[in-house]
Amino acid sequence: MKKGISIATALIAGSLAFSMAGCGSGDTPTTQNTGSGSSSASSNEPVELTMSGWSLSTTPEFKTLIDEFKKVKPNVTITLKEYAADQYEPLLLADMTAKTAPDVITIKQAKFTWQWASAGQLMDLTDIVSALPDTVTGAASYTVNGKNYGVPYRQDSWLLFYNKDLFDKAGVAIPDGTWTWEDYVAAAKELTSKLSTDGTVKGTYQHSWQSALQGFANAQAGEENNPNGPYFSGDYAYMQPFYDRALDLQNSGAQVSLGDITTNKLTYQAQFGKQSAAMMPMGSWYIATLVSQQKSGDADAFTWGLAPAPQVNSSTVKNPVTFGDPTGIGVNANIDPAKAQAAKDFVAFTASEEAAKALAGIGITPSMSSDTVTAAIFAGAGMPKDEASQTAFQVHETFAENPSGADTMNISTILNSAHTAIMTGSADAPTALAEASQKVKDKDW
Repeated sequence: MKKGISIATALIAGSLAFSMAGCGSGDTPTTQNTGSGSSSASSNEPVELTMSGWSLSTTPEFKTLIDEFKKVKPNVTITLKEYAADQYEPLLLADMTAKTAPDVITIKQAKFTWQWASAGQLMDLTDIVSALPDTVTGAASYTVNGKNYGVPYRQDSWLLFYNKDLFDKAGVAIPDGTWTWEDYVAAAKELTSKLSTDGTVKGTYQHSWQSALQGFANAQAGEENNPNGPYFSGDYAYMQPFYDRALDLQNSGAQVSLGDITTNKLTYQAQFGKQSAAMMPMGSWYIATLVSQQKSGDADAFTWGLAPAPQVNSSTVKNPVTFGDPTGIGVNANIDPAKAQAAKDFVAFTASEEAAKALAGIGITPSMSSDTVTAAIFAGAGMPKDEASQTAFQVHETFAENPSGADTMNISTILNSAHTAIMTGSADAPTALAEASQKVKDKDW
């Protein structure tokens, strides 16, 4: 996602458009006849659907989408089924295999689309995707053999969240939009030394996910658009500098170790929200959670801001490179045919401007981009109002977390094992990455 529009113009124009907009969008059909299932969604007959989700208490987007769709189709009732966030895909796959999965499938990680679609678990939604306007991004991540099996409703990008109060307390200058990774490491160490004598407050927090390192490495140092590039050929030397920096932060005490994260079951929401870390690279989805938790008291009250993700060097600071996957919704291929049209209508609606404005209102970055949507996001209570944060949110080039391909799932699993080995110290980075490379080259999965 790349947005380089003038902040002031966007907010003024967006605010006017938001106040004047009607409830209908001429670009995205919300109840199109897709030719599948019955016509019950086009009648007033009651239809009951189920939908998968995770962390429902801290992830308000699912209920928001359902509530907005209810305004358009009051006869359709959608009930959420919650799965554990850290076991979402295997638990959902088990239900898919047993043919007990929900009617509407939220695709938490786009890389699972290949596996689920190839196994016949997802309905072909190419007809819906082909009707989406160009302002909706991310649909390509759900393409398998030329067909689309998911509709993106959200497009996240990783940014640098920072606690301005802690920066001010330490006397450290806040991120100015020009940081390289070396600047980030230096600031994390300085913040740690000035904020806490007992090490309870860290300069930064990088979560345990492999994406927190490998996503940046793929986007900033790999060859994301090359189907024969290093990710697929198994040449992972480009990841080593990212691990060298992460280990330096961990060993210096400026970052919690991966062992402590997993042993103590630390959450990124609490680490940043309870001010145990002064900054944190994280996906833009966290904006809504942080705003919500500060309002409820689950997070402390402090002034926070957004900065671009640190860059490999200064050549990309004007248009920072980052990563982030879309989040999409599919339809269970085994859905009751009488409910299929209602499910497809809902999926189409989630990529509409109506849905986008509703998501923006709770701080979620929708897949549809427009001045109206941008204005709605930053108009919300609890959002940063400084221009630098808004620029960081809008201006960047976003690549997928992992290049999309038939082998992505297998490669990701191998690289996750390497990630854990490196960050826990059971193997050094060169050795672990070399072993991962050999496995990929040998297709040893």
